[in-house]
Amino acid sequence: MTAAASLVDSFGRVHTDLRISVTDRCNLRCTYCMPLEVVFKPREELLTFEEITRVAGVAATLGIRTIRLTGGEPLMRRDLPELVRQLVAVPGIEEVAITTNGLLLAEQAADLRAAGLARLNVSLDSLTAHGFERIARRPGLDRVLAGLEAAKREGFAQIRINAVSIKGLTEAEIVPLTRFCRREGFHLRFIEFMPLDGEESWDTSQVLSGAEVRKLLERDIGPLVAENADHPGQPAIDYRWVDGGRVGFINPVSRPFCDRCDRLRLTADGQVRNCLFSTVEWDARSLLRGGGDDTSIATLIRDCVAAKRAAHGIDTPTFARPARAMYQIGG
Repeated sequence: MTAAASLVDSFGRVHTDLRISVTDRCNLRCTYCMPLEVVFKPREELLTFEEITRVAGVAATLGIRTIRLTGGEPLMRRDLPELVRQLVAVPGIEEVAITTNGLLLAEQAADLRAAGLARLNVSLDSLTAHGFERIARRPGLDRVLAGLEAAKREGFAQIRINAVSIKGLTEAEIVPLTRFCRREGFHLRFIEFMPLDGEESWDTSQVLSGAEVRKLLERDIGPLVAENADHPGQPAIDYRWVDGGRVGFINPVSRPFCDRCDRLRLTADGQVRNCLFSTVEWDARSLLRGGGDDTSIATLIRDCVAAKRAAHGIDTPTFARPARAMYQIGG
């Protein structure tokens, strides 16, 4: 990647990661992401695989090196392994990963592995059926656990578990989930509750900070030792136990990591975003369907990067909540 080609914003942040949402549909209704009643985008408004791959190809010429597929629930998108195959083949792309709730993973793990998927992030907030349904508002814990087992059998060596921390709701889940991930060899990461829930009920009083979660873990399991970051742009602060196991904390509210953010986002309906909390989007779909050439798509991506703010501002009085919820943007 040359300096001329790299996507550098006005604060010197180099962008190498692209999050691509492939659908806004989901088979759960997690409290921190979606409302119970949802009107989804018409299918014709979603980008096709060919359109997604074209944007990824242009982004790769500008320095994008890693892609993560998200949703909604990405495994609900029909024939997703075919998209993985197309993206893996894009020159310059070094890794394609996915974030999923795991409900459909048992059925698709083999095909995803064969298509070249490198890594899995699985969202899991509880190990009890009651706790799972209280947060996800639908059943499915047994299917998630079966999906994790299938992924291990298929040889996925890097499996991360994402758990959202919400005060008054998830405290009892923290230690059991951690012990499970240590036993199974999964890399668990706790994520602070962000103002991206579909019902717009978020309040700072609901934020269970990474520091509070860490204190619980050290009290009940043992002292943690800080680890060096795997790469400069990663959002998680990682720790390990001397006797084995890693845990990470993603703290966008209490300790924002905006200064090292290296990612862009492409929504399922073809809008490019430079931040989860951006109130502005750049319309790639109109270019794709209106005869725009690759140069015009590259210009749009560069314009998006150039407009990126220094920080999302959750922790400031002037914070403006985005019009779209997490499932509409892509996790």
